[in-house]
Amino acid sequence: MRIAITGASGNIGTALLRALDPGHEITAVARRMPDRHAEPYSRAQWCSLDIGEPGADQELTQAFAGADAVVHLAWAISPAWGDPPMTRTNQDGTRNVLQAVTSAGVERLVCASSVAAYAPGPPGEKVTEDWPCSGIESSAYSRSKALLETALDLFSSAHPGVAVARIRPCAVLQRPAAGEFTRWLLEPLLPPGLIGGRFLPMPLWDSLRAQAVHADDVAEAIRSILDRQVVGPFNLAADDVLHASELAHVLGGTRLPMTKPVARTVAQVAWLAGLQPLHPGWLELADQAALVDTTRARSLLGWQPRYSTAEALQDLIEGLRRGEGESSAPLASSRLGLLRRARALTRGRPTHQSQA
Repeated sequence: MRIAITGASGNIGTALLRALDPGHEITAVARRMPDRHAEPYSRAQWCSLDIGEPGADQELTQAFAGADAVVHLAWAISPAWGDPPMTRTNQDGTRNVLQAVTSAGVERLVCASSVAAYAPGPPGEKVTEDWPCSGIESSAYSRSKALLETALDLFSSAHPGVAVARIRPCAVLQRPAAGEFTRWLLEPLLPPGLIGGRFLPMPLWDSLRAQAVHADDVAEAIRSILDRQVVGPFNLAADDVLHASELAHVLGGTRLPMTKPVARTVAQVAWLAGLQPLHPGWLELADQAALVDTTRARSLLGWQPRYSTAEALQDLIEGLRRGEGESSAPLASSRLGLLRRARALTRGRPTHQSQA
């Protein structure tokens, strides 16, 4: 196959490049180029392009020309203030990608959505792919994924000749993404060696539940979608669901019982002061996100996750402790020296764009 991949240097994109068979001809699109001599990035021909720029649909049309399938993974999740605005990348970028798929005459599209697109689910129960994709109002990420689902519905109605599949994974984790997660989650003062250690306090509320999926398992699902030429939505998650106490155990820290309102207030103050990058909107998403049933992926794709939620988390934690990363800008290692840590703490303002 000739396959074009947007966001190919990111978390899922990197895993997908590892998973695809060598016989495929791959065009990879990214805003910032990875080390094209390093694995797995050497397996593709690269196109440097910001998909959200005005007129990007024309360049994307050229990049997609002759492709049998397009895999759209490019997405702004928690960008720093210096990065392009989330709406430009996510909404405008997706609009440009869909226009280019049509203009280039591509017949297959696989798009990465998220379980965040779902409305809050029933407590303790898993939802299937027919659960409403109306999002969670207090989370910018959730609202943007719900808008993506609407855009894909409209696109499919207007272009029935294009076979559209969409994946809805929960938190996608892997060791090579440790640098990216460090920049998203960790405050500058936190020494990496404390991560996963029993002396690290974990402020978790009683009702918290967590699902995760390893990036390699997500990549395997996409590979199967392309090989089997199936359409429609697919939930992707490991089998196990971790409760607050189990989550603290896997993370290796000591659970600090806390109500969600208190956790949100602390996160809000720390985020506004620039002391930590995690916007409190992510806590609302973690609290309300639906748990998902993966029967459809198992039956139609033959998909079986190799990693449990606990194992995927442990893989990421080991990468965080070691300061690991990958040879691409999104996944690059994030090792802060003492001077850079001090500078980060003197900003007195948020380091990342709002997720409210």
